[in-house]
Amino acid sequence: MSTTRIIKSGRTPSRAPNRRTALRAALASVGAVSLAGCDQLSQNESFVSVLKSAQNLSHSAHGVVAGRKALAQEFSQADVAAHFKGNGTLVPADADYHALMQGGFKDWKLEVAGLVENPASFSLAELHAMPSRTQITRHDCVEGWSSIGKWKGVQLSHVLELVKPLASAKYVVFRCADSMDGPSLDGHDSKYYESVDLDDAYHTQTVLAYELNDQPLPVNNGAPLRVRIERQLGYKHAKYLMRIELVESFTAIRVGKGGYWEDNGYEWYAGI
Repeated sequence: MSTTRIIKSGRTPSRAPNRRTALRAALASVGAVSLAGCDQLSQNESFVSVLKSAQNLSHSAHGVVAGRKALAQEFSQADVAAHFKGNGTLVPADADYHALMQGGFKDWKLEVAGLVENPASFSLAELHAMPSRTQITRHDCVEGWSSIGKWKGVQLSHVLELVKPLASAKYVVFRCADSMDGPSLDGHDSKYYESVDLDDAYHTQTVLAYELNDQPLPVNNGAPLRVRIERQLGYKHAKYLMRIELVESFTAIRVGKGGYWEDNGYEWYAGI
């Protein structure tokens, strides 16, 4: 649930496709459906249809009008919400996550593997020791709400420079700790996952965040680590990160759409 994009000149093109308008239309079509969670919205055919059409407009607008390196708007300390809303999974039910949580995440490590020269794993302390970036941005949820938070973490680009992606790598997949539906019939787990292409992976504001509002990242916001993809909607901002995997395609991953909600009808590119 990323922030609204701004152009470096400070001017927003008046003819740029307006994804937020399309999303508002989608939300209006939900009608009596309660906005308690993305799982309910995913069952609404009108909502998913509008989201798909908005996605195509947004992807083109980002690439042609602003360019993929354009920054999301950043705000001041005075704009930070006193309470940053948690959404989706608030506490993973998985036993392995609970064991890590009870140990204060001292035994947690982020594995980075796949199509890289130097597969590696990093403890939370090692990530804290890396160069950090702090940014105050607005989180926009597909359900229609927004909240401004102050995030601190290591840029994903820095981690990628350490592991050195191979030339065949095209996407970065984020594997998470929270199971969504229990084991599936085909034997695969249902742990949340998401992905971005290398343009978003190397974006200045793509951060592996371990702090929110000057405090360690709370569990209901994704502790110990979540990704911030600031120019995309919130379901792209995977929480409870366990593994980052570089791949050439999504074909062999679940349904092959690149993310948990994408496998359930949402579009892969969720730019605003």
